[in-house]
Amino acid sequence: MLLWTFRRNEKDVVNLYNALSPVMTLATGGRMLNFGYWTENTTTPLEAQEKLCDIAGEMAELASARTVIDVGSGLGAPAAYWKSRYALDVSCVNINLEQLRQSNGMPCANATSAALPFASESADRVIALESAQHFRPLARFCREAARVLQRGGILTVAIPVVNRPSLSKLGILSMTWSSEHYRASFVESAIKDAGLDVVETKMIGQSVYAPLADYYIQNRPRLRSLIMREYPGYLESILCRSMNKMKDVSQKGIIDYALVKAVKARAG
Repeated sequence: MLLWTFRRNEKDVVNLYNALSPVMTLATGGRMLNFGYWTENTTTPLEAQEKLCDIAGEMAELASARTVIDVGSGLGAPAAYWKSRYALDVSCVNINLEQLRQSNGMPCANATSAALPFASESADRVIALESAQHFRPLARFCREAARVLQRGGILTVAIPVVNRPSLSKLGILSMTWSSEHYRASFVESAIKDAGLDVVETKMIGQSVYAPLADYYIQNRPRLRSLIMREYPGYLESILCRSMNKMKDVSQKGIIDYALVKAVKARAG
């Protein structure tokens, strides 16, 4: 766990997700691995996760796309969701081979975000849905996304960000939020430096963290029982404390969640 938290290389990220992804699938009853986007009408985590896929899909203009690369694709559930909704050709890219084996027949590539195994200008869209917070260096992924996108193609990144990086202010999250603590401005800068034009950034943290934490607290007895079928009680206690801290630092503006849309300029 110390390596997941402080070293955070690609092997550590793989080990992190192999160890803890089942916690989310147990708690949500689905196969998506994102925090979700919550509205007043959202009643379950799976609904929130699909809503986040919808918002990212709308930002990426998937309705007018044909070929999509989902980088950091998890268990392939978002890619399958977009494929069914928009009738797309979606390819999953994941450094985690175990997750790719569970991607239910989606076209897959076992590769790093820093070296996408696709020809230049071969894709209409590149999406990183709650995965780019693990990409190191982020600039290399952005350059690869720019390379594989066709002219007029769109990169969409959905990413947890930190407004005021501080281990003391993050509290327990400094140990349990095992990712890079990028600022939204840093993400935008990396994308621009890769030659893409950032055309829209939305900050949606208020619809992500607090309502997710509220759902967990309100349903904790049932969720605790589910989680403890596979994990020890102390892990669930850490998860609960992390949820409360996540809500707290979100409401204080220390963390947020960014949706960033960038376009590759057309020739001429």
